[in-house]
Amino acid sequence: MKKIFIITGEYSGEIHASNVVKELKKISSDYEFEGIGGDNLSEAGVKLFEHIKNLSAVGISPQIIINHIKLGKRLVDYLKNDYKPDLVLLIDYGGFNLSISKYLKQAGIKVFYYIPPQVWASRKYRIKRIKKYVDKVLCIFPFEVPLYQSYGIDVVYCGHPLISQLPQPASKIAFFKKHNLDREKKLVSVFPGSRVFELKYLMSVFKDAVKILKEKHPEIQFCLSQAPNLSDSVYQEFLGNCDVKVIKGENQALLSVSDALILASGTVALEACLYKTPMIIAYRGPKILYWVYLLVRCIKRVCLPNIIADKSFVPELIQDDVSAENIAQHIEVLLYNRNAREEMIYGLSQIKEKLSDKKSSFEVAKAIDRELFP
Repeated sequence: MKKIFIITGEYSGEIHASNVVKELKKISSDYEFEGIGGDNLSEAGVKLFEHIKNLSAVGISPQIIINHIKLGKRLVDYLKNDYKPDLVLLIDYGGFNLSISKYLKQAGIKVFYYIPPQVWASRKYRIKRIKKYVDKVLCIFPFEVPLYQSYGIDVVYCGHPLISQLPQPASKIAFFKKHNLDREKKLVSVFPGSRVFELKYLMSVFKDAVKILKEKHPEIQFCLSQAPNLSDSVYQEFLGNCDVKVIKGENQALLSVSDALILASGTVALEACLYKTPMIIAYRGPKILYWVYLLVRCIKRVCLPNIIADKSFVPELIQDDVSAENIAQHIEVLLYNRNAREEMIYGLSQIKEKLSDKKSSFEVAKAIDRELFP
């Protein structure tokens, strides 16, 4: 029986982890799993050492740092002295996982990293830590392979998990009927993010952009997406008395049936891209964090479709460029400038062709199984 310990830190990571566990169980019954994750990982048959709800706070407060240090110490002690896994699988969550990798390596524990930190985007110096403490990198973008290989790092391209996990586009007729939307009107949907600090810095300007567009174009209707991890009370605090339909927990369906999107940056942009829905990216945060980002970034683009295409065809409004007027103007172009709209849809269609159709979770499971049962 081979023992695998999995470390995730956020909801998306534990979804990917649960899919890997399911694939490993299909390959062999000779696996035992423990890990840090959430309900999805638990339901997949993984005994939880810690639930991610105790781990996935956002920020750099002293208390968060202390909590991570305490958890890391407990975890390393447990893995070294009690569980003694054959392999630890790190998934995303770079800050914590990169820190813990050092102590795992020192303990002689084999370490694989699935969805590694985006060293090609910022803080490229972290690749040296990966080389030192990670035995194999399981990457999700094709352009990551030559980068890791140039540093002599053992790397396997597994494909992006969204390719196989993303649901088919929703039926527009059924979706509009379910949510009492007008089929004769264009739909613009707003995704202000899944973290509280994103709502703090983006919700007000997104609401103002909606107000501008409503006044100029009564033929447009709007929806706001509420991330499933955000409570109604927290969301309502930032939404206020804004008269816009809020749809919770149906992100992919909403992305697929919209005519245009206003998005905070993140994986949601790649999801929208795979549905070929025209979009703009608008993102801002605390100025001090933005200044730090400017110092450590390796590329100037922030939107995944633009990064993959190596071309800025999705508008990116960042920090001081984020204004209600700018957002409204870009949305008008996507809705009413036929050439611009078709050009973006064509650009989005090219992205999927650049990504492999590999089933990412299966490729990860296969790489682990080959390592443990050569």
